Amino acid sequence: MAMFDQKKRLVIKIGSSLLVSEGELRQKWLKSFVKNVAQLIAKNIEVVIVSSGAVALGRGALAMQNKKLSLQEKQAAAAIGQIHLMGFYRDLFAKHNLNVAQILLTASDCNDRERYLNSHNTLETLLKNRVVPIINENDTVAVDEIKIGDNDRLAARVAQMVAADLMILFSDIDGLYDKNPRTEKDAELIKEVFAITKEIEAMAGGAGSSVGTGGMVTKIMAAKMLANSNCETVITNGFAENSLQKLLAEQQNFTIFHNKEKAAKSRKNWLSGFVNPKGEAIVNECAVEALRSKKISLLPIGVVAVKGDFKKGDAIFIRDESGAHIASGISNYDAVDAKKVLQKKSDEVKKILGKGAKSELVHIDNLVVI
Repeated sequence: MAMFDQKKRLVIKIGSSLLVSEGELRQKWLKSFVKNVAQLIAKNIEVVIVSSGAVALGRGALAMQNKKLSLQEKQAAAAIGQIHLMGFYRDLFAKHNLNVAQILLTASDCNDRERYLNSHNTLETLLKNRVVPIINENDTVAVDEIKIGDNDRLAARVAQMVAADLMILFSDIDGLYDKNPRTEKDAELIKEVFAITKEIEAMAGGAGSSVGTGGMVTKIMAAKMLANSNCETVITNGFAENSLQKLLAEQQNFTIFHNKEKAAKSRKNWLSGFVNPKGEAIVNECAVEALRSKKISLLPIGVVAVKGDFKKGDAIFIRDESGAHIASGISNYDAVDAKKVLQKKSDEVKKILGKGAKSELVHIDNLVVI
């Protein structure tokens, strides 16, 4: 059985460098991609597209093709380019008797549980009705505080939303290499990854494209976000025409990230893809070991510091003392109270914060190890 035969719901991310060259849409490439997607839908395979390209297309209208854009200029370019981008998708899919829908998201939409579920319901309705959802970050309003920042991680968030079983990250490189293949002739392609270790993360380089913002680092981060789901991740070169068709026929190189874990419950799946949290808890080595091996709540006694201005009920990142992201969870205290009980035992926590205080900073039911 071929590797991709059982995949029935795909999220496909397309970067700016594949869609746009020198300010112009690569129309032949997009035409072949749309045809490949239409062929999948004809086989009852559902497809969600996460598409960059709005800013790159909008630059030309502002005569800013070769300059570094300010935030305001980038937002203006996105507002112009998004219309053109969706127009191309609409017209090309219409030739295959398919409708498209535009959805623009920010980190706030993905992080807020209610808005996340609303987005999920919209996407499910579109897919049920054989409409192709086309998603991009809402660059016209996004600033750093509410910005995901790259469409690799946005694609992972969308894959969580729709419970996809395969996420394809099209790039300008064949997959993950053990070294930078642009500078090292003996670099070898890593064909399969079964666990995202520190060694795997160290293989990732920076952004290689002058157009896109997502380099190999963000692609590894995206794959890591799906570690608690049933969705596998593929990184492959999408630059040639019909790359989607060739990939699914295993006729081109790729790296696939497998998941051995059972899928997390919906709430924990949502937590595992959280970006831009309100704060962080820094934990000692004993707490790291306990969280990873024993699957327990995070107690204040293992917390050595907190950062940020989070409130009770906010999602926070849990990091070790070197800064590595260990887990994500929902805090039972605000930042002020958390600082009062650092490295305190449970009975001391209740004396300091009152009898009604929870004994754990993050309960196991609201915690997911990354």
